[in-house]
Amino acid sequence: MNFVEELRWRGMLHDIMPGTEELLNKGMVAGYIGFDPTADSLHVGSLAQIMTMIHFQRAGHKPFALVGGATGMVGDPSGKSAERNLLSEDVLQINLAGIQRQLEKFLDFNSGANSAEMVNNYDWFKEFSFLNFIRDVGKHITVNYMMAKDSVKNRINGDTGMSFTEFTYQLVQGYDFYYLWKNKNCVLQMGGSDQWGNIVTGTELIRRKDAGEAYALTTQLIKKSDGTKFGKTEGGNIWLDPAKTSPYKFYQFWLNTSDADAKTYIRIFTLFDEETIKALEVEQDAAPHLRTLQKALAKDITVRVHGEAEYEKAIKSSDFLFGNTGIEFLNELSNDEVIGIFEGVPNFTIAATEFEVGINATELLAGKTAVFASKGEAKKMIQGGGVAINKQKIGTAEDVYNAESLINGKFLVTQKGKKNYFLIIAE
Repeated sequence: MNFVEELRWRGMLHDIMPGTEELLNKGMVAGYIGFDPTADSLHVGSLAQIMTMIHFQRAGHKPFALVGGATGMVGDPSGKSAERNLLSEDVLQINLAGIQRQLEKFLDFNSGANSAEMVNNYDWFKEFSFLNFIRDVGKHITVNYMMAKDSVKNRINGDTGMSFTEFTYQLVQGYDFYYLWKNKNCVLQMGGSDQWGNIVTGTELIRRKDAGEAYALTTQLIKKSDGTKFGKTEGGNIWLDPAKTSPYKFYQFWLNTSDADAKTYIRIFTLFDEETIKALEVEQDAAPHLRTLQKALAKDITVRVHGEAEYEKAIKSSDFLFGNTGIEFLNELSNDEVIGIFEGVPNFTIAATEFEVGINATELLAGKTAVFASKGEAKKMIQGGGVAINKQKIGTAEDVYNAESLINGKFLVTQKGKKNYFLIIAE
């Protein structure tokens, strides 16, 4: 497998330093990508770089995943309009541990010579004094060189300006590359296209400090066809941690991808070969309503991030909401998983003690909750057979619901019509 060609046909390659492809074709190369530890989980925006590392390792090369324990205390100005908050060491350690657990799902850390390795730049910066840094690193890169970078120019010319802390970020990242080049024989740095300036500062430092040679490769920044930001929903980031984004919501994120984006994403985010993808595209073009690409995309990524069992739950959850899966399915889920399925659905809380006595349907739906605006409206729709609780149509407005009616002893699932769901929670 040719790594650069793999990125090319997938539409991932953005820029590559001369000589890089020739080097990669000669034999095993060690290369790295840095990950930002601003949270204890990566999100789908990080997946493009994770996929780059997967392809890199599959091509026989050795990947280093650098987590920025030191740079996380500074903050990368690339693509940012304002300086971000700095993190404490305690918070960083929690974040680093979470990120490491996630990366271990994707990369092989026990494959012999090209085993993946995790490194933390805090390990080589924690004893590096400011005076030693400006003497051993700062003197090799001129201010003119640093000022020429777009990430610096854009901020200096903007409204907020740029702190000295952020200005020095490219030197810190450049030293990361130098350290890994010197100590780990790491001759390639990869990243998103917004990282090109920081990466080549590292190659320049290696050249000026030790007359060494190093290389750079960047990938396309992921954009949605409608111009909105990839990886964001109205509810915020889509995280890889199931506690932050449920596997069901994660699956739905990919399933709801537009046809145009699905053709791009299936190349970037799956491991399907070109022949398989083209066959899926033929199926999609012949019957777009079947959403063949979206289903293949959503399955592949959900299984690799969360596992087969969670994917199956996500499918059953979709069938429950949009198909004919019975209410008993919810008994297989934890309370958090039930709430995850109904994220974004209106919910109401009623004291659990009230269910010990029992509440009639009208009072439940228009008194204790606001499923209906009035009891009259509730009675009318119940009489018309248009309301269900726990997938069973309500017989009469006087039907009583008690503690035995609750799913997991906690939930009632109400439907007004076929598609309007409400979750009632007993606490």
